[in-house]
Amino acid sequence: MIVTYNWLKEYVDIDLSPESLADLLTMIGLEVEGVHSVGGGMDDVVVALVEERAQHPNADKLSLCRVNSGKEVLSIVCGARNFKAGDKVALARIGAVLPGDFRIKRSKIRGSESFGMLCSEKELGLAEESEGIMILDPALELGIPLFDALGLKDTVFEIGLTPNRADCLSVIGVAREIAAKLGKRVKYPEFQLKESGAAITEKASVKVEDPDLCPRYTARYIGGCTIAPSPAWMVNRLNAVGIRSINNVVDITNYVLLEYGHPLHAFDFSFIGGGTVIVRRAGEGEVFTTLDGQERVLTGSDLTIRDAGKVIALAGIMGGENSEIRDTTCDILLESACFAPTAIRRTSKRLGMHTESSHRFERGADIQVLPSALDRAAGLIAELAGGTIAQGVIDVYPQPVEPRVIAVRLDRIAQILGVGLSGDAVTEMFRNLEFSVTPAEPGVLQVTVPTFRVDIEREIDLIEEAARLNGYENIPVTMPEVRLFSDRPSRHQRLGRRIRDILVAHGLSEVVNYSFINPKSLDRILLPQDDPRRNCVEILNPLTEEQSVMRTSLLPGLLETAARNASFRLLNLHLFEMRRVYLANQERELPDEPVFVAGLMSGARDPEVWNRTTEPVDFYDAKGLLENILGSLAIERLKFEAVEPEPYFHPGKSCRVYSGEELLGLFGELHPTVQENYGFEKPVYYFELNFEQLVTFSADVSSVSPPPRFPDTFRDIAMLVGDEIASGAIVECIRGNRIPEMEGVEIFDLYKGSSIPAGQKSIAVRVRYRSNERTLTDEEVNRLHQRVVANLQKKINITIR
Repeated sequence: MIVTYNWLKEYVDIDLSPESLADLLTMIGLEVEGVHSVGGGMDDVVVALVEERAQHPNADKLSLCRVNSGKEVLSIVCGARNFKAGDKVALARIGAVLPGDFRIKRSKIRGSESFGMLCSEKELGLAEESEGIMILDPALELGIPLFDALGLKDTVFEIGLTPNRADCLSVIGVAREIAAKLGKRVKYPEFQLKESGAAITEKASVKVEDPDLCPRYTARYIGGCTIAPSPAWMVNRLNAVGIRSINNVVDITNYVLLEYGHPLHAFDFSFIGGGTVIVRRAGEGEVFTTLDGQERVLTGSDLTIRDAGKVIALAGIMGGENSEIRDTTCDILLESACFAPTAIRRTSKRLGMHTESSHRFERGADIQVLPSALDRAAGLIAELAGGTIAQGVIDVYPQPVEPRVIAVRLDRIAQILGVGLSGDAVTEMFRNLEFSVTPAEPGVLQVTVPTFRVDIEREIDLIEEAARLNGYENIPVTMPEVRLFSDRPSRHQRLGRRIRDILVAHGLSEVVNYSFINPKSLDRILLPQDDPRRNCVEILNPLTEEQSVMRTSLLPGLLETAARNASFRLLNLHLFEMRRVYLANQERELPDEPVFVAGLMSGARDPEVWNRTTEPVDFYDAKGLLENILGSLAIERLKFEAVEPEPYFHPGKSCRVYSGEELLGLFGELHPTVQENYGFEKPVYYFELNFEQLVTFSADVSSVSPPPRFPDTFRDIAMLVGDEIASGAIVECIRGNRIPEMEGVEIFDLYKGSSIPAGQKSIAVRVRYRSNERTLTDEEVNRLHQRVVANLQKKINITIR
């Protein structure tokens, strides 16, 4: 928003310098991004008289002039053609510095000396374009500085407004903020309309067919107008804020737009078919040519202003060529309306049209200011264009808007701002902002917010207003209170870090997959339809079908990642993920979110090197990895059982892991169908551990034993057992003897061949014995070992080989 110092002073008494005013505006939230002076430092540009104009002797397009500056007569070479002897002009004397840091020097042009320059509006920064030099009022006194003579010395402020402050997109809005801070009152424009002739209802009518997009539409009729250039004061004021003058009527609508912040539009009434204005959505594919000469293809969401047969304006954005103000325009219909911000923003963005009008409507217009802006513009048109205002006004306002009423608590203000404000002080601040305030109850004020403050919706917004007017600089500076937290990792974090370290040490790489998966991936891992893991939490607005539900297993994500890497011929895959899964809970709305540790291995066990044979990973790699993890966590009573295989595992090649009777996890080779679904050519081994269970059953302190003082001894047992007997059952049976001297049990051989009876297998077990008190004799070891063999024969029915 661009405003000038002198224009602001017309609406509020300001006794501050421009620099101090810029600081004040910034401190109340209207950040001044730039300040520049108009006419400052340009006192060497003066009013001068052209006494003689002659043809330059050496140039056809130049004139050689004698110019009286009020103090001396100077010879000036000029290229303009729009002046004559006797005209008063703007003379830049030697030493003057024009906008753009252009310094005037004594020069010789085509052999003739020139002691200055006759200036145009563009060269003086008073207009973007100009034709020829400035021709001044003959009554101006010679020799006085031009900007003093024309009253153009001013300061321009460029204010960077946040999108919520639509009320400050006007000179009056900025003046209102200044007045509120200084405790003064705004001097609103005073004018009286003189209506005459027929009533407006005899001339025109308005029909709003889409009141949801146009809640209010007002109009006035001004007849007998004369289109002419605007007076100098208006041209200069518009130029100062960067708006080019067009003609008196269009300039008035722009002037009132800047003054009140509300867009207006003037139609040539002779081009409104039937004298009826209709406000409704456009027809799909309707074509309309706007004032800039561009043809626009409209959609059913675009709001239009039209007559009985055609579109005459794109509501809130731009008028049309077919009803614009022309030099021949006589009768005018003046529009002041309010349009829905969302509708204007949608059309503006779609068509790439950003105008002063759309800029304001997109941010929210004051619906109550319509009559004031309309009457102000109508009065100026009658004054400057000689028109006659028809009696009455058209005002289509089916559902009047009531101002918001918001309660604000004084103790809440003190809590948010850190400074206590009295009820009287807060009341005065709000009334300075033109809010109505009434006490509701002790410590509570009832504030009625005017409609021009569309940004005030809640109590916290009013508290912000109190902070602005009280002064941000008056908020006490205090050290923030902080709580000290220990940076020690929690038990969960320590165990999670330990598990990650073990997995990385074993050559696995951690991956992080999306928590969202494709529900069809559950089919690819062969989950039955009645499996509870198919009861996924659905995403309300998924980006794609592939990410439409929350995962209930880490397996689909790991398989997708592994398959993607395999497609790049990275075939030796050792991956793990430690993340949450989301399991629906029938007893509450939110799902359970346990953490699982999962991994998969495929391809070679170790990187390929020259000095050893590369071997593929197998079932026992996964088992050994889990034994290392569980052993590092000191989880006791571990057992592995090949029961109840998951559907995604190869039958007979999977196992569950327990601590006592509590399930910790599972592992095994994936089902061939699952591997085929993801395009794997080599076996893939998968493991999964419930991290929450690991935390529960892990020990915080691992036991440490001193080095043994006495030697050990061992005995081997070679036996035949049925194929149905699990090796783990044999180990458990041996340990079940609970012999204190038994130090360890390990299987070191498994054989099945032609020499072994059908349905049986040969297993060799080594049992190690040691005493912590003395060296065991062979007789003692043999006696203990015989107990072990007898127990195996009794419980498992082994045959000693």
